[in-house]
Amino acid sequence: MKTSALKFGGSSLADAAQFRKVASIVKAHEGRVFTVASAPGKRNKQDTKVTDMLYACYDLAVAGKDYSDQLLAIRKRFEDIAAELGVQFDAEGEFAVIASHLASGPRRDYMASRGEYLNSKLLAQYLGYDFIDPATCVFFNADGTLDANKTNDTLGAVLAKKDKAVVAGFYGTGADGNIKTFSRGGSDVTGAIVARAAKADVYENWTDVSGMLSADPRIVTSPRPIREISYKELRELSYMGASVMHEDAVFPVMIAGIPINIRNTNRPEDDGTWIVPHRKADPESSEIVTGIAGMKGFSSIRIEKAMLNNEVGFAARLLEIIASAGVSFEHVPSSIDSMSVIVDSEDFRAARSQIMESIQERLSPDALIVDTGIALIAVVGIGMVYRRGVAAKVFSALAQADVNIRMIDQGSSEINIIVGIDEDDYEKAVNVLYQAFFS
Repeated sequence: MKTSALKFGGSSLADAAQFRKVASIVKAHEGRVFTVASAPGKRNKQDTKVTDMLYACYDLAVAGKDYSDQLLAIRKRFEDIAAELGVQFDAEGEFAVIASHLASGPRRDYMASRGEYLNSKLLAQYLGYDFIDPATCVFFNADGTLDANKTNDTLGAVLAKKDKAVVAGFYGTGADGNIKTFSRGGSDVTGAIVARAAKADVYENWTDVSGMLSADPRIVTSPRPIREISYKELRELSYMGASVMHEDAVFPVMIAGIPINIRNTNRPEDDGTWIVPHRKADPESSEIVTGIAGMKGFSSIRIEKAMLNNEVGFAARLLEIIASAGVSFEHVPSSIDSMSVIVDSEDFRAARSQIMESIQERLSPDALIVDTGIALIAVVGIGMVYRRGVAAKVFSALAQADVNIRMIDQGSSEINIIVGIDEDDYEKAVNVLYQAFFS
C-alpha cells in the first residue's frame, strides 16, 4: 500500500465546514497516514488569519497594553470550531497557559505557533488520531536553520510508533530550548519533513487552488494549469515568486526523491500539479515552456571600468561590499569593461550610501550608475534545452510589444531565461510572453 503525508493550509482548516472536508479527504484512502495542519486561515475576505491575531496579541503584550479582547477573540475561533464539530476542547486550560506566557515575558515565536498547535489538536481529536507536538521532534540549529538530520532521526522514530497521527506545522524547538518557527507558510516545510521521516510515497500538499498555473492569474486570464513539473523547474519559478507552497519545502522531499502533489481541498476531484524529482522533456512536444513568472522591485548597480576583465578579484570584492551591507544579489550580468549587480530595491535603499561609498573607495570605477524600477521575468521550461530559437522568441515577442529589455541572463542549466525590463511594462510583458509560448 502506498502511503502519503498530507499538509492542509489555513484556508483548508478555517472553520468547521472545512474541517469536515479535510476529514473526508484524509479518510478517503487508507494510505493517508500522517497529516500536518496549519492555523485557521481567513473564512472570508474580511476575516483575519489566526496567526495574525496571535502576532497582534503578542505586540499588545510587549507594549504593555491590554490584550484580553484579542486573546478572547482567538479563543472563540477555536471554541466555535470545536462546538460545531462536537469535539471536546479544553479552551480554559489551553488559553490559561497562553495567558500565563503573555504575562511573563512573551516570546513571538511561541505565540505564533499556538495557532498550529491548537488547530492540530482539534483535528487529531476530530479524526480520532494521535497528536504529535513538533516541539519534541523538529529541531533548529543555533543559526535558525533546520537541523535536518536530528529532526529526521527523531521524528522518524516517533512516527514509526504511530498508525495515524496529526502533526502541528510551522514550528519546532530552537537550539536554546524555546519554540522556534519557520518563516510564514512554514507548515509546507513541516509537511515535507514528515513525508521524508515517514518514508512516504507521496507528499500531498492541500491548499485552496488546484495546483500551479503557468502564469499569474492576476495578470494573465485563465492561464494553463501545470500538470507536471520537476523540482528544478519549481525552484526556478519559486525563485521568481510563482509558487503555491513554501520554497524550502522542496528540499526534504528532494533528498528522499518523494513526489509532491498539490491539491485543492475544495475540489478534491482535481488531479492538481505533480512535482517530480526528474522530468523528461519530449523534443517533439509543443510544450517548450512550463511557466512564466516574475517580480517587480529591483535595482541595478552598474560599474564601468576600463580593463575590468584583467583585474583579478574585482567581482569578488564587489560582491563582498554588497554582502557586508546585508544585501543579497539576484543576478550579475557583465561585459569586458562593465559589471552590473541586480539587487532588491528595498534592501538596497537602506544600505545605498554605505555600498556606493565602499565601491568608490575600494574599486575606483570610471562610472558608477544606479538604475531603479526594474522588473524581472523568468521563462522556465525543461524543454528549452532541446529547442533552438527560444531566446529569439522571447526577444521578438517583447520587441513587437515595444518592451525594452534592460538585462538578459540565461541560467547555466539552460532551463530558464531571465529578462529585466521597466516595471511599467511588467504586466504587458508577462502577457505577451504567455501568448508567445502558450497560445
